[in-house]
Amino acid sequence: MVKMTKSKTFQAYLPACHRTYSCVHCRAHLANHDELISKSFQGSQGRAYLFNSVVNVGCGPAEERVLLTGLHAVADIYCENCKTTLGWKYEHAFESSQKYKEGKFIIEVAHMIKDNGWE
Repeated sequence: MVKMTKSKTFQAYLPACHRTYSCVHCRAHLANHDELISKSFQGSQGRAYLFNSVVNVGCGPAEERVLLTGLHAVADIYCENCKTTLGWKYEHAFESSQKYKEGKFIIEVAHMIKDNGWE
């Protein structure tokens, strides 16, 4: 007897020729390495990376939070496939020195795995 398993379908697939980051829990693609801005960020539960754009994530409502770099309006982001909270999106920065973060995404390292062509 052959057991058939349903394959997962993600909203977006990143090109197989690029190094990508995927959800460690379900392997949904999250971001292309070319979209990585910085590895020097801190999430709520540890190290995090800042990305210019991400895929296969949903966004919760924005709320004001005092982070290490001051007051920001952020919205939690989660994997659209497995619903795990991954990090947040910067909606608004109240300090002018932090404006570059607006519209960018934080994903915690603990929730990512490297896929496609990493050495």
